[in-house]
Order: sequence, then C-alpha cells, then structure tokens
Amino acid sequence: MKVEIILAELNRLRKDLDEDRGDIEWLSLHHAFCFISYQLGPFQAYLNEQAAKGEFDDFGG
Repeated sequence: MKVEIILAELNRLRKDLDEDRGDIEWLSLHHAFCFISYQLGPFQAYLNEQAAKGEFDDFGG
C-alpha cells in the first residue's frame, strides 16, 4: 500500500465536505491529511508493517 493512495482518499473525503472549522468531521480529516502529508516517511513505514501483516490483502486498488 502506498501512502499516496491513503492520502488521496483522505483528501477526497475532506473535499466532499464543506470547509467548516466548527465541524469535527472536517477538522479531523483536514488535520489527519495535513499531518500525514508532513510525515510521509513514517506513515509509509507504518503501512509497510501493516501490509506485512496482511492488512491490505483485500484491497483491490
């Protein structure tokens, strides 16, 4: 699993919502997206560990 796939999906979900800084759903997605964007290396390492455990075996992308 590549970090870019997860990041793109978070961004799509974030863009599907109206930017509302009072909405916890938008805030959560926005800040998760921003944090992961700045921490690509560690997040890719995490995804690699999860992939080794079979976490993404059912993902067809």
